[in-house]
Amino acid sequence: MWRHIASNGLTLLIVGLVVLAGVIGWGMNTYRSSGPLDQAMCLRVEPGSNMRGVSEDLRSQDAVSSAQLFRIAADYTDRASELKAGSFLIPENASMEEIVDIVTRGGQSTCGTEIIYRVGVNAHEIEVRELDPATGRFSTGAEFDPAEDAAPDLYATMRDRDDTRYRVAVAEGVTSWQIVDALRAADFLDGEVDAVPAEGRLAPDSYEVSPGDVRADLLARMEARQDERLNAAWEERAEGLPYDTLEEALVMASIVEKETGVAEERATVASVFVNRLEAGMRLQTDPTVIYGITRGEGVLGRGLRRSELDAATPYNTYVIDGLPPTPIANPGRDAIAAAMNPASTEFLYFVADGTGGHAFATTLDEHNANVARWREIEANRAGQ
Repeated sequence: MWRHIASNGLTLLIVGLVVLAGVIGWGMNTYRSSGPLDQAMCLRVEPGSNMRGVSEDLRSQDAVSSAQLFRIAADYTDRASELKAGSFLIPENASMEEIVDIVTRGGQSTCGTEIIYRVGVNAHEIEVRELDPATGRFSTGAEFDPAEDAAPDLYATMRDRDDTRYRVAVAEGVTSWQIVDALRAADFLDGEVDAVPAEGRLAPDSYEVSPGDVRADLLARMEARQDERLNAAWEERAEGLPYDTLEEALVMASIVEKETGVAEERATVASVFVNRLEAGMRLQTDPTVIYGITRGEGVLGRGLRRSELDAATPYNTYVIDGLPPTPIANPGRDAIAAAMNPASTEFLYFVADGTGGHAFATTLDEHNANVARWREIEANRAGQ
């Protein structure tokens, strides 16, 4: 009889183990399979939250099929204690395993509110915007110039949230003084800036920052990125360029940057200046004259005077031969590439063509005809 009881007990144990293995297998399969979320969502995890609260939130929004299974699997994989606060983009049909990874990985929030500080040539602006996870597009809630305007209530509210992301976006062609001046007005950054970095040595780009980041450290990041770009471009430069040092190439890149905002014609603009240098002609470019007047501290805000075009200054390329002594702005990647590898042309002149770009010419007669057309366009616009 005891043998019969033992046999039945062993059978039950085996069946139980098989059932348990099946349940575990089902659970792990469900944990790793695509989830029920029918469109991407933004999951906000408050500071001090635990996995139970997050799992219930996910279940209420139909992002997971079982809050309990989500918690058990997070515990089983030793991830429950690694929960991070923030706002996280949960993709459509994300599995529980993917969601656990997203909310425990750490780093910057991936959705929700973003405060972006745009540092431009003519103006600086802070924009508060929100990502719509379903479309992947941002909607703007507030915009203001921190140096001129009072901060709106929305900005103050979002600044106090731990999951708000911050970026500083620097436009191509901004001067080093303008960048430093803009950063000093950013109340989410700390620290003093003792000196303005050398002109041309800050990389225009978008930089992720956090509240309390030190301004000088951000400037150092910009310098390091520009150095990397310049050195890489210098290694790949064309042969026979009429400048011998990287610094001279940087001066050329800054002139190209200020002369055109059309990416497709930067290499052609660079070719004009290269051809002029090789022919012993003066560059005769207005942006260098303007820099000699402003020293990069703001915008001139008016046209150049005849006396300024005739004045003998180190930056007046209507008077001096060759390149000015320093860059006149911080050029972007495309302008640097154009200066290092200009197009092969015979052009010596260019003038605005009324479309935002330029008309190029090889001879002075062709150029004068282009100038006449441009003046006619200007006259027609003035008469409208």
